[in-house]
Parts: sequence; C-alpha cells; structure tokens
Amino acid sequence: MSTKKGAQYISIRGARVHNLKNVSINIPRNQLVVVTGLSGSGKSSLVFDTLYAEGQRRYVESLSSYARQFLGRITKPEVDAIEGIPPAIAIEQKVNTRNPRSTVGTSTEIYDYLKLLFARAGRTISPTTGKEVKRHSVTDVVDFISTFPLGTKVMVLAPYQSDDAAPTTDRLLTLLQNGITRIEACNEIFQVEEIISGSAKLPKTCTVNLVIDRFSVSDEVDFPGRCGDSVQTAFSESDGSCVVHTFDSNNKPTATLFANRFEENGVQFEEPSVHLFNFNSPLGACPKCEGYGKVIGIDEELVIPDRTLSLYEGAVAPWKTESMQAYRDQFIKQTAKIDFPIHRAYEHLNEAELNLLWNGTKGVDGINSFFEYLEEKKYKIQYRVMLSRYMGKTVCPVCKGSRLRPEANYVKVAGSNISELVLMPIDELQAFFKTVVLEPHEAKIAERILIEVRNRINFLMDVGLGYLTLNRLSATLSGGESQRINLATSLGSSLVGSLYILDEPSIGLHPRDTTLLINVLQNLKHLGNTVVVVEHDEEIMRAADQIIDVGPLAGQHGGEIIFQGKIDELQQAAPDSLTARYLIGTEQIPVPKFRRKSASFVEVKSARENNLKSIDVKFPLNTLTVVTGVSGSGKSTLVKGVLYPALSKLVNGYGEKAGKHGCVTGDLHRIKGVEMIDQNPIGKSTRSNPVTYVKAYEEVRKLYSDQPYAKANNFKPSHFSFNMEGGRCEECQGEGIIKVEMQFMADVTLVCEQCHGKRFKNEVLDVRYQGLSIFDVLELTVDQAIEFFGSQPGSTERKIAEKMKPLQDVGLGYVRLGQSSSTLSGGESQRVKLASFLGKENSGGPFLFIFDEPTTGLHFHDIRKLLDSFNALVENGHSLIVVEHNLEVIKCADYIIDLGPEGGKDGGQLVFSGTPEELLKCKESYTARYLKDKL
Repeated sequence: MSTKKGAQYISIRGARVHNLKNVSINIPRNQLVVVTGLSGSGKSSLVFDTLYAEGQRRYVESLSSYARQFLGRITKPEVDAIEGIPPAIAIEQKVNTRNPRSTVGTSTEIYDYLKLLFARAGRTISPTTGKEVKRHSVTDVVDFISTFPLGTKVMVLAPYQSDDAAPTTDRLLTLLQNGITRIEACNEIFQVEEIISGSAKLPKTCTVNLVIDRFSVSDEVDFPGRCGDSVQTAFSESDGSCVVHTFDSNNKPTATLFANRFEENGVQFEEPSVHLFNFNSPLGACPKCEGYGKVIGIDEELVIPDRTLSLYEGAVAPWKTESMQAYRDQFIKQTAKIDFPIHRAYEHLNEAELNLLWNGTKGVDGINSFFEYLEEKKYKIQYRVMLSRYMGKTVCPVCKGSRLRPEANYVKVAGSNISELVLMPIDELQAFFKTVVLEPHEAKIAERILIEVRNRINFLMDVGLGYLTLNRLSATLSGGESQRINLATSLGSSLVGSLYILDEPSIGLHPRDTTLLINVLQNLKHLGNTVVVVEHDEEIMRAADQIIDVGPLAGQHGGEIIFQGKIDELQQAAPDSLTARYLIGTEQIPVPKFRRKSASFVEVKSARENNLKSIDVKFPLNTLTVVTGVSGSGKSTLVKGVLYPALSKLVNGYGEKAGKHGCVTGDLHRIKGVEMIDQNPIGKSTRSNPVTYVKAYEEVRKLYSDQPYAKANNFKPSHFSFNMEGGRCEECQGEGIIKVEMQFMADVTLVCEQCHGKRFKNEVLDVRYQGLSIFDVLELTVDQAIEFFGSQPGSTERKIAEKMKPLQDVGLGYVRLGQSSSTLSGGESQRVKLASFLGKENSGGPFLFIFDEPTTGLHFHDIRKLLDSFNALVENGHSLIVVEHNLEVIKCADYIIDLGPEGGKDGGQLVFSGTPEELLKCKESYTARYLKDKL
C-alpha cells in the first residue's frame, strides 16, 4: 500500500477477532462512516475490538516506560495489519454512574469552569445590606482621597483597639513611643501628653481614634507616597481599619471607613475561591448535608401520601390513626378562627396555607410541631416506630438542595449566584451567557472562561439536551442522555485529526432531534476527524458519507463485509443484505391488523415529579402500550420515576421511593407482579454472564460433575463454578483476566498468566463432555450451545437447551455463554433480562413488564423478533409498557401515551393517549408527524 493511500484510509487487513472472517477493508479518513448490520453480525468486533483496541494499544505504547512495561502482556487484536490509524476516542453505551455526587455539570466540566468564573470574577453581596463586600487596599484609600479638590483638609485615623474603655497610661506611653501624639474623640483632638498628665480627659461615650496624619490634598509628586504611608500605618495600628475624615469649607468632617478585611457593615465574609464553590470539598460543601443536597428528615411524600385528600379527609397520614387523630382535631380547632380550608384538597392549598399547616403560627401547632413532640418522646418505642415510618430523604433545609454552604451563594456574577445558574435548564443558561455583561476588569479576567463555558453549553444544545439542568444527577439520566453527555464532553476537548468511534448515539433520541445529532457528527468531521458510528438509525445512515454493512446474519453466520459504499448503492448492489431489504421495503415490520383493547387499566393521578405538570395518565392492561415524546418530555420520569416504584410497592410489596404523585389506582388485582427491564448490567460482578442469569449454568455444572473423570476426582458441581473456590483459577478468581491500575489512565486489562484466560484449574479443564471442556462450553454462542446440547439424548442436556432458548428468541443467539456482563451493551443486558422472564413463563402471572428503550442496539430484523416476543407476552396475559422512540415499535403499539409537547419546562404534559391511527390526528404531537409515513 502506498503512503498516499495510507494517509487517506485506515487500512485493516485480515481481521479475525471473534466471528470476523479474515476481513480486509479500507475505511476512508476524515469522513462520516456508519457501520451497520444485524445484532451480533460483527460490527462491534470490527469497530471496537479491532480498530479501537489497536488505537488504544498504540496510544499506551507512545506513553511512559511505566505504561510500556505492560505492553508485552496486552493482547493485540487478532489482525494481520492496521495502517493509517489516528488516535482513537470511543464513546460507548456506558451504564450511568451511580455516584450521588456526579451531576451533568461535573461530568461535562462546565461546573469546573463556573467555579473558576465565580472565584475570579464574582462579587460578594452582603445579604443584609445588599452592598458589595470589598477588601480595601492602600491604593483604594489613596485614590479616594485624591478625588477631592486640591486644598481639602484630610485626617487619617486608626480606630483604637483595646479591651479597655479608654487608653491606659501604659498604652498611651507606648503610643507616644510609636510616634502617635494625638487622639480623636467626638470630633475633638486631644494631645496624648495632656491625657497622661491629667490636664485633658477623653469623653467616656465616644469612639476613640488614633490620629495618624493630617494634611491637605495636594498635586505634589510625593503626595501619594506620604498619603499611602499614613494609610498603611492606620491599617497596622488598628485591626485592619482606617477612618478618613474629609473637611468641608465649614470645617465639618465627613467620616469614611475603610478595611483591609473582607467585610461589610462589621460582618466578615468568606473570600471567593474555587473551593468555596466545590460541594465535594469540606470548604464548600453544605455542613448539614455534606454536599449531597439531601438529608434524612421528615418526608413530605410519606406524611402526605395522597395529595388529592383534604385535611378533614385524612391527608396527613400520621393523624389518621385513632391514637393521633386528636392532633388533627386540635389543628382544626386552633385554625377555626382564621378560616383554614380544612375541606380543600392538599394539592390545591396555596403557599401561605401550606406554611401554616406545616410550621403553624402563634397559638397553632403544625405538622412539624407534632414531629418535634415525637422526637421528645422517642425514648418510648411506639414513638420511635412512628417517627421512622415518616423519615426519608428530603431536601436539605440549610442549602435548599444547592449542596453548597450558604456563603457561596452570596457571590454573584451578573446578578446571579452559582446555585441559580445550575438550576436553570441548559437552553436558559445558554441565553444567560449570551447576554451576560461584566465590568471591563471582570470581563478581561473571565474572557477565556466564558469561551469554554459557552462552547460546552452549545455542545449540549447541539446533542438535544437543552432541557437538562447542570444540577441534574448523572444517576437519573437515561442511557441515551448519558452517551450524548459523553459526546458533548468529547466535543468540548476540540480534538483534531482523531478517530471518533460512537456506539449508537441515536439512543434515546426522538426522530425530531436526530437532525441535531447528525449536525454534531458532521461538525466533528469538518474539524478534520474521522467519525465511525455503529448505528441502525435510518436517518443517520442516509447522512453518512459511506456505509459498511456487516453480515449477512449473526454469530458464526456473520463476520463478513456485505457492502461498502453510499446508501443509494447499498439498495442496488447488495440485494442479499437485510439492511438493504428493510431500507428498500422488500422486508418490513408489518403494521398489526388490529389493535388490542382493554377495559382494565392502572392510573397514575397527579404525577408532578421533575417537569410533569400534575398529569393523570391511564395505562391499559393486557396490551402493548408505548410511551413516547421528544427527549426530555417526561417519559422516564413518569414510567420509571413514578409508575414503577409506586406499583412495585402496591403489587410486589416493596420498592424504592416513588416520585411526586397523588396516588395509583385501577385494576391492581389483575397484576401479580411488576418487573422493570432496564439497561443496567445483569450483575454487579464482572463474572456474571448470560448463562448464569438464565439459570442454565447450574445444569451445565451438574452435567460436568456427573462425568466419569469428575467422579473419579470427587469433583462436585461447585468445582465448575468460577464464583467459588475449588476448581476456579485463584490467580484471577475465575475471571480469566486481571486488571492493572494505571496512574492517571484507564485500567489495563491483561489475560491471566496462570490459566491463560481459561478461568479454571488444569485438572478441572481435563473433564470433558463430548470432547468439550467447561471452558469450551462457555466459549460457545447461544445458537451453538442450543444445537450442541439439543442434539444429545439426556434430559439434563435438553433442559440446558430449553433454558437457553429464550436467549435465542430475543435475538441473542450470537452472544457467548460466558461473556462477561460488563461487555454487554445496555440493549443486550435488557434482552438477557427479558429472556430470563420468558424462561419463567410457568411461574405464575400475569405480570406488568416495563421496558426502557428495548430497541437499543437492534437492527430492523432484530426489532421484528423483539416485537414477536412482546406479542407472545401479551398473548399469555401479561401487560407491557414500553418507553420508546423507535417508529417501528410505536406503529405496532395497541395504545400510545405521548408526552410533551417539548422537553424540559415546556414538556411534562399529556399530549395524547389512544391508538396510533388516532394519534395521527393530533396536531400538537411531534411523534404524529414522523409516524405518518409508517402507517
């Protein structure tokens, strides 16, 4: 290959990673390339396990000798050669962080720049006087004096500092020795010698000042020097204060106080520093909640579980019991004269009425007084039990959820403090920083900081996240939001000449917002980067400079390059490509012939968590219900934040705290259980994998322990477990790999030198079944395993095949049995969970299943399989609620709940509920506009 060609292309020769069949391909540089194909066809093996892995390996090689010492042990991708590869950056489908301190602001680095902005250009405003708090320098005082007309008489004074009411003789003698000969009190001057001799007496009620100097304002060259020396002396003789008396034409003095301390009106303030705005530092964190924003306290949602009730009807839960009802009656009696609305629903009380109910007033004891009484009596067990019933995580009363100590919010930039900025939606924050006006001195300091802040905010807007706030917890983001934040963070680094590798960036994006994402990808390319995207979204495919289709099928039937070129050529040149067939329309997901209807339902009333506008939403049972709407409209909040935890508590008997809502009603007796099938990993341990999750590995271990060699060596089923001591390799503890922590870099994963990645001791690996060791079985794909075990005559073998069948049914036939859960994408993890429930079909029901973006990582053909699984669940009496943007799933729904109309503060409303055909008539719905072409 010529040098010129090498510069134009990333050339891969003979790639054989996983199921790739000796693939050779030239990927054009500085273009947007989409790699597509069925799930398991080999896309990730080509892009991540070959291209990115080699890019990272070469990056480490270019670093220090410390890093290079591990290189001999880092496994190279199984490929003959890769040429022309630039530095690689991968933005994968990462699982959200569960760190309660991580926010959108910290993960995008915007908050770091805001801390710097407030520390350098912020003004501290006194909350009592409203004046700016300043530390005066000698220059400030000299400049002040110089503003007066020439000849103006000036006296520089230092406030007398002593515990004594008046200077003692010893103190006066010391002052004389220091050259101070006069004292001022009540606008009179007294000689120090006269006070010592007793010929003059200081008034007892006046403030005493030491006279440092007296002069007239002059334009002489040495005047600023003399003036400055006097001011400096005044600061040093007092506690950092200086009083300047200026005299008018009538010889009447005007006093002006200066201080070289950071204070205002006698109150000392904390000087702005980066640490003051850091809620992860003891210097900046709120002392009450330690920077979490929440504390354990009386939880309003537990005290008032049903906001649709009035006080008289029993809205206050602890006052409903017979023993505590007297407190409700007492409150009603105490508020009778002020006409408190005891028959009005709690949710309709105004702010003043809520304040009265909770905090009481003179002669009225509110809810908080009741709980204070319980605190006093908690030495009795019944009161301790009652208190614990209503305790939960609640907003910190000191910082009001801002996480920062109160002093941090005294510092303002353009009239706003940092807490106000992080609570603004990003689209409002963008407008704020576009129009922010600073003083010339501040503007110069903040110039570079503002450029970085504006750029990063613009990137978040470009990827469709304008509805988020910087204070939003990373743990509450969806998988798609998380990935787009990672994309925005990478954009903020403004790298050029790099290889960006993205894994389904369209996840979680409504079709309306996909155009924004395409613009971002095009901008990355125009900067001079190569952008390789693993994607199934039709719109992104059509925007690509080149498409690479991997297939033709999944697993051992994939791993080949079916097509490379422009999308128009794909539809003509690759008739055998499933991607081409679906794009042309020769293969398609059919619209259902009829929509299921149900008279049974569950209803969420008055949902008002995050941006939800106190909406009532009905979810029909025994149907496929799809919840849709633009990004940030409130779908996840409604389904995952309110409906699931509330239903789980009512039906399952346990569950996390539900988001703010009135109540959940309906035909709950028709549901035997509620299951959330999200994209979180299937296990906390890296040793967890699909075969253990669907309970098939127990039978495999039993089968191997029954083999003659195992019996001869007294091997039990536990010897074939990589989670227990006995048969596993103890060097890597059954993982097959060892992680090496690198300084200031990502950890390096190395193959275990003891077992060479085989996870078990040699004697355990010597046990064979039909020629395969236990490690060989774990290396089989689901399809291969079903074929292998299904063809055997034994009942145990058939049971193993049956337990794995659901994995195949949900389109995971290509996944290896022993593949670590940490290497599964969010969509794959979700489908493993679905397979697990499909395998429990006979365990009773009906269940309500909730899915969050189940089409993640799915090709059109795989979505068809997924819909078949969904329909099978509904036909078996179960109910499905799916949060989804994919139009193929939306068109197949029995019932649609569309939220919006926009994201963020302009969302959270119920735009539509009904069938897909009825949705098309809804003019306010963005979903309707895009669905029109699919029906």
